[in-house]
Amino acid sequence: MAFSRRDFLSTAVMGAVSLRLEGEDRKKPGPDKAEAASAGKRPIIISAANGFDYLNDAFAFLKDGGDTLDAALKVVQGPEDDPNDDSVGLGGLPNEEGVVELDSCCMHGPTRRAGSVGGVRNIKNVSLAAKAVMEHTGHVMLVGEGAERFAVAQGFPRENLLTEHSRKIWLLWKETHSDWWGPGLSSPEWHRRLPAAPHADDFERRIERLKQVAAEIGIEPEQRMLAIRKVLFPPTGTIHCSALNEKGDISGSTTTSGLAWKLPGRVGDSPIIGAGCYTDQDVGSAGATGSGEENIKVAGAHTIVENMRHGMSPFDAGMDALKRIVRNYNGDMDRLRYMDMTYYALRKDGVYAGVSLWDGYEPGKPHKIAVHDGTKRLEKTVSLFAGVSQEWPPTPQ
Repeated sequence: MAFSRRDFLSTAVMGAVSLRLEGEDRKKPGPDKAEAASAGKRPIIISAANGFDYLNDAFAFLKDGGDTLDAALKVVQGPEDDPNDDSVGLGGLPNEEGVVELDSCCMHGPTRRAGSVGGVRNIKNVSLAAKAVMEHTGHVMLVGEGAERFAVAQGFPRENLLTEHSRKIWLLWKETHSDWWGPGLSSPEWHRRLPAAPHADDFERRIERLKQVAAEIGIEPEQRMLAIRKVLFPPTGTIHCSALNEKGDISGSTTTSGLAWKLPGRVGDSPIIGAGCYTDQDVGSAGATGSGEENIKVAGAHTIVENMRHGMSPFDAGMDALKRIVRNYNGDMDRLRYMDMTYYALRKDGVYAGVSLWDGYEPGKPHKIAVHDGTKRLEKTVSLFAGVSQEWPPTPQ
């Protein structure tokens, strides 16, 4: 069957989009959304969609009196332990040298403590390592070799995190990739990263070449197109989870294998307290998945919690953080289409919201938030812009 570029690239609906940085939001949730104060329930757990399968056990633990941070960690450990989830922990897609580097942070609302680890190799459950930093040191953040040695001293086993599946996708990228050297989106010289105007058939030929290399590497036929997508559009895979108990205690955790094919040592927003995760026992909790560099620059999770402190609903607080990303690019849609962000906000009374910059990464697969407040479900996020994002670096259209 012939491959269509539409399978990878969709034109965002730009004409109908208004940034409205000074006015109303483009979209508001309907009356059935959790924005209504009456919809708030406790206990409740919210997470990124890849935590959905792990909500039942965590919710039962929380409802039986379990600690809120431990409940959140039960959710995020699921993808960390799953070798088939190549966005987190074991089997995570590696950096450009083929090495898996993991990041995580956590915040415990009742005791107002935090822990974080970044750029960690050979340790699968970095979410638990971040908690160990919080509980067993006078520090908040450990990185690199020091974080790995600390985790081993705490009893965490060293293990090879690069599965055969992820290794083959890395080899495919290695033989056909565009590297990360060069100006980023925020640079005035960002156009230098755009490819020269291609011949109409160039992209098709590139896909055929990727298919050929994938076959030579040994990637199974049914997995080849998925692997090619991950080469062309480096995933930012992450999971965030916030948990709130009946008493109003609240905690949060975020963990990730980071941006695929990144430069060694690159750390995104996930281990940054205030960016990838932020919790305040008096207010609520928030976390993020998506373009880490953009989220760091707006301190997204902290911004959302502070917005809620000053009276904004979780939805409005999240939308405001998204608009700050837009503001950083002066509304330049030529660049904004190359980034995406999803925020998960949970207020102390149980009201929550999931908001995103774009509808999703590809047509028909919208961003979703996983929720369990006695009923487990997935809900679409509310997006600032209609259409799908495109990953950086850009691919010829």
